[in-house]
Amino acid sequence: MAITNQQVVGRTFLQPLYADPYFPDHVLDKCTAILLRLCERIEADKPSDLAALYVLTWAATEEFNLLEEEFEAAGSEIETVAREEIAEDFAFIAAAYGFTDADAEELIATRDW
Repeated sequence: MAITNQQVVGRTFLQPLYADPYFPDHVLDKCTAILLRLCERIEADKPSDLAALYVLTWAATEEFNLLEEEFEAAGSEIETVAREEIAEDFAFIAAAYGFTDADAEELIATRDW
């Protein structure tokens, strides 16, 4: 499914992390794919309220949780800088789809990083 939201289409997710050699590009590519799939799910499912949006963002967050071992195997981790960037992109996505009142911490409440 092609993403139609022009704000999302014009966004480079996790850009500062790609610029930092501490974060492996091949794992960041998987992170970016998770964020893009989240956008596709939002466009397909059209959540009607924050509760429905959170279900989608929590599922995406669980996918990030599964990447922790890949980060560690590459000598990296989802640490403070990465957490903040990931959270910012989740908040951007929520706002881009009209959920400007979404709580940034609640969007990623299922994180273990």
